[in-house]
Amino acid sequence: MKHFMMKPRTTEVGAKEQNGDVEASNGALKRALEQALLVRGSRDFAGLDAWQSFVDDVNRKGNKAKSVKVTEELAAMRELTVSRLPEYVELQAVVSSWSIVHVKHGTYSVPSRLIGETLRVRLFESRVELWFAGDKQLDCERLRGQHPRLIDYRHVIWSLVRKPGGFRNYVFREEMFPTTTFRRAWDAIHAPEHRGVKGDLEYLRILHAAATTMESEVEAALSLLLEEKRVVTADAVKALVEEKLQPRTPSMVRPEVDLKVYDKLLEVSA
Repeated sequence: MKHFMMKPRTTEVGAKEQNGDVEASNGALKRALEQALLVRGSRDFAGLDAWQSFVDDVNRKGNKAKSVKVTEELAAMRELTVSRLPEYVELQAVVSSWSIVHVKHGTYSVPSRLIGETLRVRLFESRVELWFAGDKQLDCERLRGQHPRLIDYRHVIWSLVRKPGGFRNYVFREEMFPTTTFRRAWDAIHAPEHRGVKGDLEYLRILHAAATTMESEVEAALSLLLEEKRVVTADAVKALVEEKLQPRTPSMVRPEVDLKVYDKLLEVSA
């Protein structure tokens, strides 16, 4: 306000019926959006970009009648030279032994090499950035709601393989099934003879193979084993994946070299 040589006025203490200009404008915008939604006939949008475009259009129509006054104000205003305010709040978070961090009631997984480290968290309005030693480790959408979580099995699989006994009651166990095929494989592995830690370890070894090779190749191997009703084991999956990923040497026919061709070239040259 000092930059524009303006002195704001505040409302009186205890006079809740008095609205400031910003508060009054906020209420007017809410009413305008409500009316526009009623005219639109639906509150469903294809995505965040569609909703933002809708809000911008409502604001554009509302500000159209004030364009003359805005032009006058802009002509009288001086160029703003102050530094821009940051768009995020910076926090700190310690990575747990299960390779996760907690940020504003949200749970995020990070690479296991960061276990025990302290990360710098940049909390934006709609996304979250996690930094360590000057490098960005994670950039994702900010979680909302009651105790949301974003768990990538590739981050936590290393801890789970070392401690398979805790997988049965693992709080993020459902996130350890990337696709329906992996869930079917889990059910197939846990036959009566493989119940308990033995079956958990077998599945975790398969999940580890997906994290270290290609998830699509492991899923294809699982689908083949399930379709042929074969026993699903980590060794069987690895054998199928290695067979498919093994580069094949092309068969080449050894050419026959005829040096007489060069003699003909010399005769033509002569």
